Amino acid sequence: MAPVVLQLIPSLGPLLVGMLVLLLAIVTVYQMVEIVDAYEKKALTVFGEYRRLLEPGITFIPPFVSRTYAFDMRTQTLDVPRQEAITRDNSPVTADAVVYIKVMDARKAFLEVDNYKMAVSNLAQTTLRAVLGDMELDDTLNKRQEINARIRKELDEPTDEWGVRVESVEVREVNPSKDVQQAMEQQTSAERRRRAMILEAQGERRSAVETAQGEKQSNIIRAQGEKQSQILEAQGDAISTVLRAKSAESMGERAIIDKGMETLERIGQGESTTFVLPQELTSLVGRYGKQLSGSDVQDQQGLSSLEFDDETRELIGLDDIEEILGQIDEAAEMDIEELEQEAEAIKSGAGTDIKSADEVVQEADRGADFTGEESETETETE
Repeated sequence: MAPVVLQLIPSLGPLLVGMLVLLLAIVTVYQMVEIVDAYEKKALTVFGEYRRLLEPGITFIPPFVSRTYAFDMRTQTLDVPRQEAITRDNSPVTADAVVYIKVMDARKAFLEVDNYKMAVSNLAQTTLRAVLGDMELDDTLNKRQEINARIRKELDEPTDEWGVRVESVEVREVNPSKDVQQAMEQQTSAERRRRAMILEAQGERRSAVETAQGEKQSNIIRAQGEKQSQILEAQGDAISTVLRAKSAESMGERAIIDKGMETLERIGQGESTTFVLPQELTSLVGRYGKQLSGSDVQDQQGLSSLEFDDETRELIGLDDIEEILGQIDEAAEMDIEELEQEAEAIKSGAGTDIKSADEVVQEADRGADFTGEESETETETE
């Protein structure tokens, strides 16, 4: 067997060498080709010396003596672990945050800092504790945007030297201790009760104001109604007074007419057969006819008053009453003038001694008895 193996070795030597050369070529090509993704950059070192940054795409580098370090150029998120701090008013709080960073200079991130992510995270933790310790408890709970801005400002300067930019910082939670939380809950409950009492008192006050205003309006309306009632009652009394006065005047006129008629009756009982009746007696007879059918003032309805408003005057017809009274006065004046004119005509035309109607009425009022001889007046017929 040994002589056979020794005979095969010389024949396998060239094949083995070829395979080794091929394998070495493959490894060399693999080492020379470097593929960089579109969202990253790579730092190239040759024999440990920094040479350059590899841009996205295919790049050929020296094989076997080169090394590359990849840097993600996208915005990256770093979770800041929960931190405990004591505020300026000695209240313990816990808080955590999220930091958004982006590599702006891969060379600085490679040469200036060992691990930029860890460095930024540790710096954010210490900065968060410092910011919370410099604020009061109420401010840490209410001024979240101010905390974010202060942390970002504190991180900007050192991270710029590392080629990293802090885009934003967001504090997710700030929680006080359990004792402080219980005290805050009690304070919140007390504040809510206080607000409820204030709202209830305001509601009662508003209700009282509305009630008072309603009573005020009701009293005003009631007073106006009483005023209108008193006005109408007074107007009714005034109208009744006028009607009674006119009725009394009518009764007095009727008495005068009755006396005149009695005088005529006595004149008619005389022996003379020729009589001259003055116009005044004819007017008295006409008035007597009116007295038989009813008083000529029976249609009067009210009393004029300028102190009433237009609505009340229209309601009870005061303007109509004033017009009626004016017509009655005009009619009375016309009757008196006609009587006087007729009496003068009779006296001047007949030339006899005839008593006027006014004298007859005056004598009737005094209760004088007219005899047939004294009352008869004989004249020659025309």
